[in-house]
Amino acid sequence: MIGQRKWTFLFGSMSLTVFLFLALKVTWGLDCFKCVSIDGDNPACEDPFHNNYTIDILESPCWTGRKHRNGLFPATACIKLSGKYGDTGETMIVRGCALDSGSLTIDTEIVRMSHCGGFYFDDRYVKGCLQSCTDDACNVGNPVKILKSFSMIVTMTTFLVFIRFCA
Repeated sequence: MIGQRKWTFLFGSMSLTVFLFLALKVTWGLDCFKCVSIDGDNPACEDPFHNNYTIDILESPCWTGRKHRNGLFPATACIKLSGKYGDTGETMIVRGCALDSGSLTIDTEIVRMSHCGGFYFDDRYVKGCLQSCTDDACNVGNPVKILKSFSMIVTMTTFLVFIRFCA
């Protein structure tokens, strides 16, 4: 027979867990804008960027490849590659997502820091910058993931306590 105190604990813990799940937006990955604009041919992708007109280019959640692995994985960063082609002066902007593959050196992981300089894109020299961020759509914070993890911990703890003391 389960005592009144145990039922109160169980009910309180489960109520907190249900509240957290219902009160929070459920997110399973990072949302990023994905688009390409060459010399202004995609105005929704251009700077200044207005995300209130670009819901059709928002990938939620954003999936990307991982070094030395097959398949797609949830992104850990949104990226923006922008610059000017050296041969024509045309501008280019690419927005997408990337994944930190976990290597030990920062120089091989483009998501760990922003870079500016020269690079080749589609076999053409570009002078520009690669910027990365780790918030949804690069413009808002996402405290939901921390709270969601906390609610999962509360659920598992409650279940284990219930099994230990009530079964």
